[in-house]
Amino acid sequence: MRRITVKELISWKQQQLSKGGDDQSFSFLLDSVGGVSSSEINLLKTNSRDNLYLKRNLSFLESIWEDHLLSASPIQHLCGITFWRDLKLEVSNKVLIPRPETELIVDIVFEIFGRESQKLLFAELGTGSGAISIALALAYPLWEGIATDIDQEALRIASKNFINTSNQSNLNFYFGHWWNPLENFKGKLDLAISNPPYIPGDIYEKLPKEVKNFEPKIALFGGEDGLKHIREIIQGAPLFLKEKGWLILENHYDQGEKVKQLLIKNRFTLVEILNDFSGIGRFTIGRYK
Repeated sequence: MRRITVKELISWKQQQLSKGGDDQSFSFLLDSVGGVSSSEINLLKTNSRDNLYLKRNLSFLESIWEDHLLSASPIQHLCGITFWRDLKLEVSNKVLIPRPETELIVDIVFEIFGRESQKLLFAELGTGSGAISIALALAYPLWEGIATDIDQEALRIASKNFINTSNQSNLNFYFGHWWNPLENFKGKLDLAISNPPYIPGDIYEKLPKEVKNFEPKIALFGGEDGLKHIREIIQGAPLFLKEKGWLILENHYDQGEKVKQLLIKNRFTLVEILNDFSGIGRFTIGRYK
């Protein structure tokens, strides 16, 4: 542990931010690698001579920050972790950094099934870091979950994240494209969830370089209209969902109505577009018949 006064740390932080970057990213670096949170610093500001204890020295933290500024690599990738809901997750350039708005998928599940629920079977298609599946497996110990991904490295990360956050065994990981790994579960799923690639071609080309250059294209690009993978998931869902099983999808900000019509066309009922934190129709849900 490296001891430093609050005054020294604040001064050093200001020096680093003068090089560029934003306060939120720098606070993330201090918290995730340095082991000192913004709330801890703020609590001690009244007595700037109080000591803080860093997990890593200032030169190491500075090297990460300068790498972030020079390369535009996401600070989460350089730190190797991200925080999502109440989870601390390993991430790399092989998985999409889970976004805050995606946290609402878990809340949508709570709304549909309640906080207390009997045993059921759910699947997440394209799990990435495992965030959604892990959150559900922890919230519902009686449920059995299946998380799939087309990238073996993503599955390794997701599996490791589950082991690191839980001593439960109610989540399994399967390799393959969308429904393909679930042939043995036809007609058995109570719930399927996916945050698939949905960004249209023209918008993908204009993404900020910290996203386009460092996060996996396979997790972002949804074909020219952005709906390629959503169509495939919806069309396959009736084979795998139980009658009255639910499908929850995240989609692009302007795709909700189109996704809704695709669900209705494939015999889903109670179809609804739900908003994210910004009031945008980010999620489309439906019950199979």
